[in-house]
Amino acid sequence: MSLIDLEGISFQYPNGNRVLEGLSLHLEEGDKIGLLGENGTGKTTLFHIILGLLKPTKGEITIFGEKRETEQDFKKIRGAIGLLFQDSDDQLFCPSVIEDVAFGPLNMGMNHHEATERAEQTLEELGISRFRDRVPYQLSGGEKRLVSMATILSMRPEILLLDEPTTGLDEKTKERLISVLQNYPAKAWIIISHVQSTIEAMSDKYYKLNGGRVDVDLV
Repeated sequence: MSLIDLEGISFQYPNGNRVLEGLSLHLEEGDKIGLLGENGTGKTTLFHIILGLLKPTKGEITIFGEKRETEQDFKKIRGAIGLLFQDSDDQLFCPSVIEDVAFGPLNMGMNHHEATERAEQTLEELGISRFRDRVPYQLSGGEKRLVSMATILSMRPEILLLDEPTTGLDEKTKERLISVLQNYPAKAWIIISHVQSTIEAMSDKYYKLNGGRVDVDLV
């Protein structure tokens, strides 16, 4: 089943910087796709376009079999797609870790007890229950990364869009995260990174983003 279909996507920022040019990408159920590319090649922009946070200058976006064009179109699917932002500080804003991780489940309609229970379960799965009552902005970069991941996984999204998921993590913690993700029941995911070893460890197929397009040949 096709989950995400991007056809001929182009994007140019107001300053004239064109980062995507006729890009096409298709995510099928069961896919674990990795996108490798240097900074500034449009990887993060691509994720924001998929969720409707940015509007492409050209191209069509189809998600779950329906074309997505308006803000209302994208609102319908955002709960099913978990986006890990490149900068963890963009994802963490509550007074404590447990509140940040419970925020998504609360917005999904869970009561306080249910959301807190889901948050605690997710922290345990990631091996970071000890962070429960910490203040997010006082965490290290790697700790923030794991908490940001917990805010996504606590909502149990069907599709994961992970932007540089292993940034700031030591090898042991990176292995733990990869293990958690491999056992997470997502229908599919796309991971973007500028580190090829991360892409290889977390993807079944991976491509390079060059000149605003996805290379058809595997890396």
